[in-house]
Amino acid sequence: MDTIAKGRGTTGTGGIPLNDFLPPESPTDMAVQALRRFEPPPVPDFAPMWLRRGFVLTGTAILTAGGCYEMYRVLQVGGITILEFIILGLFVLLFAWIAFSFMSALAGFFVLLFRKRDELGIDASAPLPAIHSRTAMLLPTYNEDPYRVLARLRAIYESVEQTGQGSRFDWFVLSDTTDPAVWIAEEKCFLKLRQDTGGAAALFYRHRPENTARKSGNIEEWVRRFGAGYESMLILDADSLMTGDSIVRLVAAMETHPKVALIQTLPIIVNARSLFARWQQFAGRLYGPMLAAGIAWWHGSEGNYWGHNAIIRISAFAQYAGLPELGGRKPFGGHIMSHDFIEAALMRRGGWAIHMAPTLRGSYEESPPTLSDFAARDRRWCQGNLQHLALLPTRGFHWISRLHLLTGIGSYLTAPLWLIFLIFGILVSLQAQFVRPEYFPKGYSLFPQWPAQDPVLAAWVFAGTMGILIAPKLLAFVVLVTDRDTRRKFGGGLRVFAGILAETILSGLTAPVMMIFQSSAVGEILFGRDAGWQVQRRDDGAISRHDMVATYSVPTLVGIAMAVAAYAVSLPLLLWMTPVILGLLLSIPIAMLSSSPGANHRPVLFKTPEQTAPPPVLARANELASAPHSSLACPLRELLDDARLLEAHLKNLSGQKPRKRGDVDPHLAIARAKIEDAETFEEAVGYLNQREKFAVLNAPATLTALLALPCHRA
Repeated sequence: MDTIAKGRGTTGTGGIPLNDFLPPESPTDMAVQALRRFEPPPVPDFAPMWLRRGFVLTGTAILTAGGCYEMYRVLQVGGITILEFIILGLFVLLFAWIAFSFMSALAGFFVLLFRKRDELGIDASAPLPAIHSRTAMLLPTYNEDPYRVLARLRAIYESVEQTGQGSRFDWFVLSDTTDPAVWIAEEKCFLKLRQDTGGAAALFYRHRPENTARKSGNIEEWVRRFGAGYESMLILDADSLMTGDSIVRLVAAMETHPKVALIQTLPIIVNARSLFARWQQFAGRLYGPMLAAGIAWWHGSEGNYWGHNAIIRISAFAQYAGLPELGGRKPFGGHIMSHDFIEAALMRRGGWAIHMAPTLRGSYEESPPTLSDFAARDRRWCQGNLQHLALLPTRGFHWISRLHLLTGIGSYLTAPLWLIFLIFGILVSLQAQFVRPEYFPKGYSLFPQWPAQDPVLAAWVFAGTMGILIAPKLLAFVVLVTDRDTRRKFGGGLRVFAGILAETILSGLTAPVMMIFQSSAVGEILFGRDAGWQVQRRDDGAISRHDMVATYSVPTLVGIAMAVAAYAVSLPLLLWMTPVILGLLLSIPIAMLSSSPGANHRPVLFKTPEQTAPPPVLARANELASAPHSSLACPLRELLDDARLLEAHLKNLSGQKPRKRGDVDPHLAIARAKIEDAETFEEAVGYLNQREKFAVLNAPATLTALLALPCHRA
């Protein structure tokens, strides 16, 4: 396997190796998994988790039963109507969801409070272990800013080199980019990275002409071509950042535990600039470790996979994680969008352990800069999770794996359930206000029946529900207080507590807006609308006022309708629903305020340890990303003017599989005709649209013919 790292050859113009744009292939089979049939392997000898899971599930059941009983007492005054019965049923589902999250947080609280040892024995304070296996670092990218992506990759590479064990890693940029300018910029940045590292690093670049099956297809194609040459692969995302220390410890853990197929880290949000991103960063940094510790504690070897910043054993992935294409139309049919949950479930089905390492630091990612960008990403995730409805009956899944799928599905279905719950609550109040009650029903009745609810008890139920929602935040604060160093990096206990209050208010105001967005997304998906796959914005988040008004007009109108309906019943009901109505009515100004990138350079609230004392890998990545660079106005002109880049591009194309006979690309055919009709290079480029330029860049003969045309050089 070491021959992969040693396969250096001749160098091209400028001293950059060109004959190893990719290493020698090491193919491995990756069978597509059957969903309706499965022969189970011998039962693996993993640690039993019944007591832990019993604690979480029993606690959830007890809390739900208590909440259900109290809500029944609220509604049963004068008998329960059909509307009230529906409200009770919705309340049980929603309260169970809240109670389940609370019990996981409570478990995480005790794990962190008592400094419980990591299940895999990963100890960040211990000396860095020596590793012996080969690991591939995979960075899939799709139309992302190549300057920032490659800056982060270089920072990770340098951090790994500083551990003294960099020779154990090969680095792959796996591009599915379809934008011609971004594609050529990727190749240009990659060549510069190779030049800056002296050509000694095992850095490789591969571009797929078609992004079949999106990210999962990108990874699968690499595994089929190169997987046999490595024991493990560590999957990065376009915004991922990891320290060399954490990467080496993950590899060592895989070597120590041969039945573990995947170890997922907890990525911490960094580089937040807008107010929205900063409070997401603060919340994730403060509450995230406790929640992750809780679910890792009771998930055990049946953990989950979040798609990035995780290490995977290639033999297990190749044998059991081949994804089928689902039958039927989109959005439920086609390639599996949220592939990570399913890959983890399939590997666990095959007898491999899936673990999380929540206490291992040094794993980072970025957050969408605005609520609008967050909602756009959430819409894509919503479709991917609802698609899992078709995968729930898969034969052989562990019941915890099915619970992961149900949790993902429920995280989106709860939004329309909350909306229905609120609407039915208003309808019940309207019924009591405007429908004449039947005080003396037919038959014998000594006393009149008063259709009413118990307002005092309702207030207690509301307070209890809010308490269960807010309690995890207070528990996380208690954990922080016990850690002096982390508390100091957060800015002190008082500042953190003020941040919790502010974050709770802001999250409470935006929650109704997300309820509307998610309810709309669920409705669109159920009616067959496909979300597609848009590139996530990662800039400061400035949005025009026109787009802001267009995006948030529906939540605002819903808020107005709720306010009118509540006021039609009574002023007390309007005041009771103020938290929901206020968030909807203020959705436009809140979105404008939270997306603003200004005046946040020296924040008073929402400070995190990574801001106070940035880890070296983060500081280095930001330094590299901020270096001046110019975007490519014309990628074809760039190839014409840079012989080294052209040679590298053609070398990259040589690694692609040829098209099947008879498989004609219509865009390429049109591009050839336009090039033949043109008299100069500039004229031909002016004729071509984006898809035709992309087709030309994928066809060496056509590209060569285009570049051979006369041109007017500046």
